[in-house]
Amino acid sequence: MMVRMESTSDGEEAPRGYRRSAGSARGEARRRDLLERVTDDLAANGLVDFSLRRAARAANTTHKVLLYYFDGADDLLGQAMFRLRERRIDNGLAATARGHSTLAARVRAIWPVLMSDELGLRAIDQGVGLMMYDPARYARLAREGSRQYLPPLLAICPPGWSDRRKLEVAELILATMRGFLVDWRTTGETEGIEAGLDALVRALEREEAAEG
Repeated sequence: MMVRMESTSDGEEAPRGYRRSAGSARGEARRRDLLERVTDDLAANGLVDFSLRRAARAANTTHKVLLYYFDGADDLLGQAMFRLRERRIDNGLAATARGHSTLAARVRAIWPVLMSDELGLRAIDQGVGLMMYDPARYARLAREGSRQYLPPLLAICPPGWSDRRKLEVAELILATMRGFLVDWRTTGETEGIEAGLDALVRALEREEAAEG
């Protein structure tokens, strides 16, 4: 997927040492509020034509105010994408806590959460597209995604498993679900994806039985 995006810098970056809010509780609260508003905009509208000025409109402020709190557009974009993934992780973990005692059941419960556009799926897909289009600039969006998603997947593995087994299975789940999401977003078909999910769940059930 190729994503055409307007220049994000608007020709301005924050001067070194310009952000004076560090260490201030009030400044941090303001920064978090701005970030939440920009994150809401990304979740609703995706990354296409993202810029500091668009972010400023979404946050009901000016791009100069954003430059006070963030080190330019790329920094703001990276932090907003991180926050989008946090929201998805929080909702996914909440879904796994609703009476699901096995890893297989937890993974099945996570899937509807991952497919929700309300939680910024389109923006996250476009972030992957940006990484493929300009890896020198945006590869960190994909790397940070892996670093965020793996710890929660490790946490829902059976506690008696070895660290190595947890890592192997968590990586399998992450890679497989990413593939399902890409397939779904590019084809719009769900029958084959649901069949693949059923196969993943059965594999996890066998894994749990073997390691039990």
